[in-house]
Amino acid sequence: MILVTGGFGFIGSHTVRALLDLGEDCVVVQRRARQLPAVLAGARVEVEQADVADREALLAIGRRHDITGIVHLAGSYPWPPVPDAPVEATRQALDGLLNIAQAAQEWGVRRLGVASTIGVYFGARNRGPLREDAPLSMSALVSIPTFKKVGELLGGFLADTTGIDIVNYRVSGTWGPLGHPDPFFAAPALVHAAARGTAPDLSHLVGPAFADDGLDLNYVKDTGRAIALLQLAGKLNHRTYNVGSGRATTNVELIEAIRKLVPDAQVDLPTGGDAPHLVLDISRLQEDTGYQAEYDTERAVGDYIAWLRAGNRN
Repeated sequence: MILVTGGFGFIGSHTVRALLDLGEDCVVVQRRARQLPAVLAGARVEVEQADVADREALLAIGRRHDITGIVHLAGSYPWPPVPDAPVEATRQALDGLLNIAQAAQEWGVRRLGVASTIGVYFGARNRGPLREDAPLSMSALVSIPTFKKVGELLGGFLADTTGIDIVNYRVSGTWGPLGHPDPFFAAPALVHAAARGTAPDLSHLVGPAFADDGLDLNYVKDTGRAIALLQLAGKLNHRTYNVGSGRATTNVELIEAIRKLVPDAQVDLPTGGDAPHLVLDISRLQEDTGYQAEYDTERAVGDYIAWLRAGNRN
């Protein structure tokens, strides 16, 4: 049985779906009580309500279930930032990661996977596909990549000293059903606007969006399946894996795909965009798991628009 923290969240619910489809049983750990996400409707999933920062509550789960692996997707970082209590927020974030590692050790799990982010590469000088062995900057503009870098370092130390198979997932820009407006790319907002017949609200973005902006975007169903494959692989040759599409998707490409389905969609963006396109090298993932993306841009856009038009809010 695979324990998934944050398993009712955006990427988590799709990872649980993929694990179930691959024949695994899952137990989901959620801090707050939530309804079963629509992508898991009808699925047989064990649910435990616990905060991963509560060590005793977390360890008790292993006495009720036979946990063989852990996928840690719950946020091990203070987000949104907590300016009035940064030390306590940092302590809770690190406690969650360390408690998960202790649980993995005590339960004797085969593999612990921990979510990281494409954001760890921000500031990298390499303009080609980013490999997992690329040197990383010691600084970060926001808290998430800061804590993910710290988590990767701690994970490496704990793997060396405990013998736990700890694997990092550096997840690219991910979008699709159950997602949310992302501050770094416009894809979800553009699709929502097309599905609802409105102009896109881009006020949440950290900067203006341009037609030629691009990023390694991965549809969430592919992201969830990649994580599931990494968790279940018989042997992994590395500790860190990029999880993405391996190519840049531009806003122009998204707009063209949207207009094939919704010709009158109000999704025009100003021309231009000179920011470097961050693209992940996913050869490790493909070689060690056989992963291949199932959703190109057109299929992803069509699937997401159909999901929203079926009455789903996000």
